[in-house]
This record gives sequence, C-alpha cells and structure tokens, in this order.
Amino acid sequence: MREEYDFSKAKKNPYAAKLKKPITIRLDEDSVSYFKAVSEEVGIPYQSLINLYLRDCAATHRKLNLSWK
Repeated sequence: MREEYDFSKAKKNPYAAKLKKPITIRLDEDSVSYFKAVSEEVGIPYQSLINLYLRDCAATHRKLNLSWK
C-alpha cells in the first residue's frame, strides 16, 4: 500500500446522484405481505418492488383518488 495517493485527476462518480437514500417508512401489514408475495413470484426483493412501484407512480404523475368520509 502506498503512503500517499494522487487523486488530482479523479472523476466524480456519475452514478452518485442515483444512489438510494435509506429512510424509515411505516406500512401496514397487508401492503408488506402483498409485496413480499409478489417478490417471491418474480424473484425481486420486496423493497425493490416497492421502490419500482413508487418510481412508476412518480414518473407517470399518478395521484390517488382519495375521499375522506
């Protein structure tokens, strides 16, 4: 291992902006169970499926039709 390294010609990671940010979110048990079941069918981790679904909603500007009673 060198004592010093020269990073003067180093480039920033072009993918750094796309890194995932860890958050805490509270979801009901039914929602988590649904995504876990789907994840076993398709072989993708359930947290990745939730992220893909939310990303699709954001990309298509999908809004919920909420009516409070």
